[in-house]
Amino acid sequence: MEIILITLGALLMITGLIGAFLPVLPGLPFSYAGLLMLQLTEYPPFSLRFMIVWAVIVVMIQFLEQIATVAGAKKMGASSYGIWGSIIGAIVGFIIFPPFGIVFGPIAGAYAGELINKKTSREALRSAMGAVLGFFVSTFIKVVAALIMTYHFVINAFW
Repeated sequence: MEIILITLGALLMITGLIGAFLPVLPGLPFSYAGLLMLQLTEYPPFSLRFMIVWAVIVVMIQFLEQIATVAGAKKMGASSYGIWGSIIGAIVGFIIFPPFGIVFGPIAGAYAGELINKKTSREALRSAMGAVLGFFVSTFIKVVAALIMTYHFVINAFW
């Protein structure tokens, strides 16, 4: 049973790492599930506190990921048109051109929204770049969290 749990946990950790890069796959919940698989073995390696802290971290990052693109656009001077454009662009991009549409959709949406709001092309582009910045910051945070969870999994499963 131990081998099955560790193998399933390793597969979940790999899926979590991939998902940290791909916005269409919720990577951190998969990584956390990998830790849970290891916790179900005969000798659970993690304390309850460790598991609760990581559960809170995963939930917080998942929540913050959803608003990071919008916050980045706002930080770079986007109006409500640009923010709504970014949100609509993310949804449309994901539906029409996954997985790349989730990256390019918010950019195009923020840009189009700002143009509709009568901003210059330069101002609209600045807002769109803010959306991209927010996306990349959230991706970086997800990757770091997934790598830390993977480290804990590997150290406790194989050493």
